[in-house]
Amino acid sequence: MASYKDLQSQIEKLTKQAEQAREKEVSSVVNQIRAMMTEYGIQPSDLGISARRKRRTGPVAPPKYQNPQTGDTWTGRGRAPKWIDGKDRTKFLIK
Repeated sequence: MASYKDLQSQIEKLTKQAEQAREKEVSSVVNQIRAMMTEYGIQPSDLGISARRKRRTGPVAPPKYQNPQTGDTWTGRGRAPKWIDGKDRTKFLIK
């Protein structure tokens, strides 16, 4: 009967071999898929795959607060910058 250490070393070797075999097979399959897509003129969009995600574009919020010392601005959305955090914000309002 094999010892625990022997079994662990066999597991590591087999895991590495499995990873190498998978990488080789995946590479081969990807090349086959690309060749078929080129041959038949198939685009990723035909498969329901979008190459890039579209970002939501919306209006940019105008700055609401300004640091009088540095001129830095903040819209009032998201996390407050250090220069205004915990202070009375009315002093920093842009008029």
